[in-house]
Amino acid sequence: MEAAAIVLAAGAGTRMKSKKPKVAHEILGKPLVRWVVDAARAADVQRVVSVVGHAREQVEPLVADTQTVVQTEQNGTAGAVAVCKDALADFDGSLVVLSGDCPLITSDTIARLVAVREENDAAVVVLTMELDDPFGYGRIVRDADGAVARIVEQKDAAPEEAAICECNSGFYCFDARALFDALEQVSNDNAQGEFYLTDVLEICRNAGRPVLALACDDVAECLGVNSRIQLAEATKLLQRRINRAHMAAGVTMVDPELVWIGPDVTIEQDVELLPNVTLMGATSIGEDSVIGPDSRLTDTVVGRGCVIDETVAVEAQVDDGATCGPRAYLRPAAHLCEGAKAGTHVEIKKSTVGKGSKVPHLSYIGDTTIGEDVNIGAGSITCNYDGKKKHATTIGDGAFVGSDTMMVGPGEHRRGRHHRRRLHHHEGRRGRRARAHPSRAARNPRLGRQKARTAGVTLSCHPERAKRVEGSRAVPAIASRFARGYRVTCSNARASPGVSVATGACLMSVSSLVMRYVAFARCAAATIKLSSRSL
Repeated sequence: MEAAAIVLAAGAGTRMKSKKPKVAHEILGKPLVRWVVDAARAADVQRVVSVVGHAREQVEPLVADTQTVVQTEQNGTAGAVAVCKDALADFDGSLVVLSGDCPLITSDTIARLVAVREENDAAVVVLTMELDDPFGYGRIVRDADGAVARIVEQKDAAPEEAAICECNSGFYCFDARALFDALEQVSNDNAQGEFYLTDVLEICRNAGRPVLALACDDVAECLGVNSRIQLAEATKLLQRRINRAHMAAGVTMVDPELVWIGPDVTIEQDVELLPNVTLMGATSIGEDSVIGPDSRLTDTVVGRGCVIDETVAVEAQVDDGATCGPRAYLRPAAHLCEGAKAGTHVEIKKSTVGKGSKVPHLSYIGDTTIGEDVNIGAGSITCNYDGKKKHATTIGDGAFVGSDTMMVGPGEHRRGRHHRRRLHHHEGRRGRRARAHPSRAARNPRLGRQKARTAGVTLSCHPERAKRVEGSRAVPAIASRFARGYRVTCSNARASPGVSVATGACLMSVSSLVMRYVAFARCAAATIKLSSRSL
C-alpha cells in the first residue's frame, strides 16, 4: 500500500535562542528537518508534505523536494496536521506523522510503523518509549486489557497518570481517512488551549477502530532537539551511529570520537582516518587512502592510495596516489592528478596539477594548468589578477620553476624554452622616492639591458622603504634577507646577465605595497640565487 508522510516543521523553537528556526539548525552539515525527510524517503514513503510556519522563507528551501503547506496560526499539533487535508485529499493509505526536530529517527522504524498499521488495519499506531524520567512527555494510558486507551499530556495528567513511564514519542502512523475525520472532533478544551493530535487516538478508539502502540527499540531515536544542549547531544549520537557503520564496512579509525563524518560521505574499505578528521558534504574517499590528522574535506573526491595530511579541501579532486599537506589548502576546482603533490603550506585554487607534478612547499597556484612531471620551486606564485580581471597561466610538461618565482598571467611556459622576463626597471637615489614605470617597461622589455653596465642593472630604494618590504606578508623570508644586505642574482636567457637588486628592493612580489619599487618579472623558469656578498 502507498504511504505518505507529514513532517511538522512550523515551530519557532524559542529555547534555541536563535534567529534561525529550530529545524534549520544543522547536525553534521545537514539541517534537522532534512534528516527526518531523508529518513522518510529511505523508508519508501512516496509522498511527503511539510508543514511550515515560523520563518518559512528559511525552511522552505530545505524541503524543496516536498509539498509544503503553511500553518498560519500556531494552535497545536492537531492544527498543524489539519492544514494538510486539502493537500492529501486524494490520498487513501498509511499516513506517517513525523516531528521535524527529531533527527535521530531511522527509516527502519518508520517502515515498521507502516507495516504494523497495515497488518492490523489499525486507525493509528503510536511509537512509544520507556523513560526513567518521563517529565514533559505525554503518557500512554492503557485500559484493563492493556490496550491503548488515550494519551494524556503532562499538564493535564492526574498524579497516577504522571507516574506512568511509557511515553508518547510524537511519531504516528494513521489511516489517512480516519485521521482527517477524527480531526474535526478535536477540541482545545485543555490546560494549554491547543488542539492536541493525541486526542485522535481516543476518538478513533471510541469509533471502534484498533489503536495500537509500537515500542521503540532505541529510545534515542525519539529524542527531539529543543535547545543547543540537546543539539550537541543529538550530534554526538549521530556521529557514533555513522562512525560505527563505516567501521563495520572496513574503515579504520584510530579514535572514533575524534572523527566527524557527514551522512552523505562515502568511504571505501581499508581507508584509515586519523584523529581530528572532518568529512562533510558529498565527499568520497577511495580505498587504501590515509586521511589526517587535522584534515577537513568538504565535497571533495579522493582517489585510491592517497595521503592527506593536515589539509583543508573544498570542492576539490585528488586522484589516485596523490599527496597533500601538511597544512595545505585546496580551494574549489583544485585538481591533483595521479601521483601529484601539494606540499607544506601550499594553496591551490581552480587549477590542475598534472600527473607526477609537484608543488612541494610555500606556494600559491591559482587559475593555472600545470602539465606532467613539473616541479614548482618553494615560494612560487602565479599572479593572475591585474586589478580588473583574472588571467590563466599554463605550464607545460617537464618544466622546472625555481624558488621565489612569480608567474604573471596571462602566460604560457614550456619545457626547453627560454622565457622573456619583463622587468619594471627604475633607479632611485638615496633620500629620494624611487618611482617605477611599469607601462614603460611593458612597452620596452629591453629597457634593463639598455641601462645596464658591465656588472648588470642595479635597482635600489630608500633604506626606510626597505623596512616596509621586510614587513610584507607576500615575501617575508626573502625580504628579511634583503634587509640584512644580501644580494639576489637572477639568471635567465632573455634577461640581462647578473641582474642585482640592492638592499630593500624585492625581485618579485604580489603585494601592492611593494609593487611601486620592485623589479617585476614575467617568467616561469627563472633561477633565483642568494649570495652573502654585502652591498
